[in-house]
Amino acid sequence: MNSQDTSTLRVLAMGWHDLLLAHWRVPVEVLRAHIPPDLTIDTFEGHAWIGLVPFRMSGVRPRMLPALPPFSAFPELNLRTYVSTRGRPGVWFFSLDAASWLAVRAARATFHLPYFDARMTCRSEGDEAIEYTSERTHRNAPPARFVGGYRPVGAVFQSRPGTLEHWLTERYCLYAADPAGRVYRGDVQHRPWSLRKAEARFDVCDMTRLIGWHPAGAPEHLLFSRDLWVTASWPVRIDS
Repeated sequence: MNSQDTSTLRVLAMGWHDLLLAHWRVPVEVLRAHIPPDLTIDTFEGHAWIGLVPFRMSGVRPRMLPALPPFSAFPELNLRTYVSTRGRPGVWFFSLDAASWLAVRAARATFHLPYFDARMTCRSEGDEAIEYTSERTHRNAPPARFVGGYRPVGAVFQSRPGTLEHWLTERYCLYAADPAGRVYRGDVQHRPWSLRKAEARFDVCDMTRLIGWHPAGAPEHLLFSRDLWVTASWPVRIDS
């Protein structure tokens, strides 16, 4: 496990599979209005980054219970950036689309995360390629679609401290806010990421519409990870 394990109770277990980590540089001021003031927007060499991460989940369950196949495996697609407070670098999610009615409602109620219902497919093709589609169906939510494909290229590696790859991936908590604006931190535990470079094709992508920004071109940085096994702790409120 990572070196930032805490004593907080681990309540969830899950597997993440066939992840694409697609990133663009973005001006800090684009993000600031969408993130609580108690959180610092992290930058790497002077730039904030926004990431789009399609993948699929498996084995999602309370940690001491068995997985229930109809509810524990589904695609997920998140839009994220990187923040910190009190020296703890973490992830801030603008949206998380999932093809699981139960997961969407549970995560909204317990982790204060902006999950949305979506109609999604994630299927493997030849040459390790993944074809992925997502269309948000959540009632009264802004529409959002993603259609594309991606695949890994090159050898597996682990990121080195000081690199962009390490800065983007080696973060062991998430931050979220409840409807009253109170900020929470949820810790996650897993081994360091096993990464590969990636190639991707984006046929349709308007996932950033939610924050009023659209990338000018293709992602500037692409990574792939085949599998990551994760446990997550109950979120704790951060006092201001």
